[in-house]
Amino acid sequence: MRLVNEALLRVLTGWHELQARAKDEEGQTLAEYGLIMAVIAIAVVVTAVIAFRTAIITAFEGAVDCLDGSC
Repeated sequence: MRLVNEALLRVLTGWHELQARAKDEEGQTLAEYGLIMAVIAIAVVVTAVIAFRTAIITAFEGAVDCLDGSC
């Protein structure tokens, strides 16, 4: 009988630990904030590239000219 009680206690303890882990959402919240920050960062980079498109093209053309030796 004692072995049955100990086995049942271990099963109940394991079940309780699984329930506690399922309810812990701290890591999930951190991951959600990380995804939001990634989307914002991508949006900022895309906006900057669109806004400074001509300046970026001019800079690359100048760099290519310098590589050709006509700088």
